[in-house]
Amino acid sequence: MAELSDKAREEFFSEAQEIIETLSRNLLSLDQSIKAGTSDPSLINEAFRAVHTLKGLAGLFGAARLGALSHRLEDVLDDLRLGRVELGQDVLDVLFGAVEAYTRILQAEKADSDEELDVEQLFTELERIGASATEHESPVAGYELDPGLLAVLTEYEEHRLRANIDLQMQLYRLRVQFDLSTIDKVLEEMKQRAKRHGEIITYLPTGEATSADTIELDLLMASRDDLATLIGSLGADNVVIEEIPRRARRSTGAGSGTLPPRHQTALGRPDSLGMQRDGDRGGLEQATSLRSLTQTVRVDIRKLDHLMNIVGELAIVRSALGRVAEKLRGEGQRKLATELQRLHRNFDRRLGEMQDGILEVRMVPLGQVFDRLARVVRQISREVGKEIRLVITGAETEIDKLIVEELSDPLMHMIRNAIDHGIEQGQRRVEVGKPLAGTIALNAFQKGNHVMIEVEDDGRGIDLAGLTEKAITLGKLSRSEAQEMSRDETLALIFLPGLSTRETADDVSGRGVGMDIVKTNISKLGGVIDVHSETGIGTKMTITLPITLAIVSALLIQAGKHTLAIPLSSVSEAIAFEEGAVRLVDGREVLTLRGQTLPLCRLDRLMALDIAPDSASRRRFVVVAALGQRRLGLVVDFLYGQEDIVIKPLGKSLAAVRGFAGATELGDQRVGLVLDAAGLIEEVLAGVDTAPRSLERASG
Repeated sequence: MAELSDKAREEFFSEAQEIIETLSRNLLSLDQSIKAGTSDPSLINEAFRAVHTLKGLAGLFGAARLGALSHRLEDVLDDLRLGRVELGQDVLDVLFGAVEAYTRILQAEKADSDEELDVEQLFTELERIGASATEHESPVAGYELDPGLLAVLTEYEEHRLRANIDLQMQLYRLRVQFDLSTIDKVLEEMKQRAKRHGEIITYLPTGEATSADTIELDLLMASRDDLATLIGSLGADNVVIEEIPRRARRSTGAGSGTLPPRHQTALGRPDSLGMQRDGDRGGLEQATSLRSLTQTVRVDIRKLDHLMNIVGELAIVRSALGRVAEKLRGEGQRKLATELQRLHRNFDRRLGEMQDGILEVRMVPLGQVFDRLARVVRQISREVGKEIRLVITGAETEIDKLIVEELSDPLMHMIRNAIDHGIEQGQRRVEVGKPLAGTIALNAFQKGNHVMIEVEDDGRGIDLAGLTEKAITLGKLSRSEAQEMSRDETLALIFLPGLSTRETADDVSGRGVGMDIVKTNISKLGGVIDVHSETGIGTKMTITLPITLAIVSALLIQAGKHTLAIPLSSVSEAIAFEEGAVRLVDGREVLTLRGQTLPLCRLDRLMALDIAPDSASRRRFVVVAALGQRRLGLVVDFLYGQEDIVIKPLGKSLAAVRGFAGATELGDQRVGLVLDAAGLIEEVLAGVDTAPRSLERASG
């Protein structure tokens, strides 16, 4: 790759990635259309344009490997759109392989790696497809078509004309007059109405408009319907519809089946808006502005992180200003305190607007990762020989860009397991009364300050007995422990490292890795994962995640002599703690809150904090942490109130200390630790390693 500035490199990789994702979406749509028995030629044309653009981009930035693949792929897509190659699942497999190769090449370019990538097999397949291309005889000679119209057809329009004639479609000419001021809207409406009857192949100006404010176009249309049907549906005062007659067969001479050479005629060629170019001016007056049509810019996420850190520092300044105002008021400086308080409120409002604006820029739709998963589903289902239907809802749900990127691998593991372990083979599904095709539903929605992602399949469900037996065999638990476990605790065994109910490993899953990684990665994002499964019906896994990991509102609490912060997104409420209301259930402290049992965790004991001598007589509080369906009461000594914080990592030496999401600078210049609510809930409710850990080491 050519030597580029850092900014130019980022622009290249960003634009190339967008084009590759567009190509992937087009191929997925083509796959669906093939399965449905329909054909949308515009999808192939869009895929061709994407690869053509990528080839030009690769040439501009000197990305030789990307350019070589684009060149070969462009030839194949050109053959497909012109009908020289038939699109089937085998061809589509090769095209999807090209998308995967693009991704690997782009990753290698970004890492400045000269490593040889194994794409020879792909190139061989592309050449094989290209070699099978055949030139079609033109059937156009059978119609009395205007040579002037034929002369300005693009190569793709020629292909569509031939294809429609091959399908025994009748050709029609629609002469339509449009008002220049509304041509964009009205022409698009005409196209949409015509789709119900056939396909508009091309259109061009006639040069016979009745006034300077109108334009007259000839539309060439192919349809199975007769003339009367089209007139009844599309006819109007400004629309004249004529059937193009078939011509008598001739063996030689004009109309022998060849199209006129492609060139521009005096009629001109309508541009993308359907406007006629002025032949005398050469279209120069059309280019009245060089302004970009897009209002978007690409921003490196690291720059947004830097801005968010600055906003976090300003939030600390805001809190300090509030304390100074209160101090002045207490010292009798009421006038000065009032003025400072007014400035503080204005500063608070503007800072909130800035914070919301930066957060909004960071948000991206989950569809970015869902599109990639659709490709994975197609690939794996073909590898294992199962017919899988992927249903996606909520792709427009937005979440922090950094969270989206970290979600890709966990979701892929879950999809793989659903296909390999969950969905039965087709014959088995039919035997138990299920549809031949298995269904995986991927659903996302926002719930309060969290985003919920559900992955559900209609497969065989989780074999609880087999899962328990495997855990016992591996020494993960004893038989007596297994007998005392609840259903939810048994389901949670799937997250134990090295646990798999499959006896033999394959290329898809069953190696005893995956679900433990899923849980670990979700926990790192401040989320939790819940499992629900019914034998013979299916399995649903629900991920609960915070919307953003940037600046967050937190509740400041005191446990022992330490000030801690817990993200408000994980807090449902805080109540006064009454020692007399505590009872023991299975050796665990709980209390009853509105008719439901709430497990308790005394933070000072869990973290081995020094207990104050008067703690028994002091009023204490219970902070109810909630994620998904799980709740945990954290017993604390004091509640300070709400404050916006920026979470900073603890560093490598303290990263292994569980229960903490990071640290933050408080308004009085002290450093406070931020509790990992998800981690605490997982650990305490699962009863895993509840031995006290020292907070002194973490706060250092």
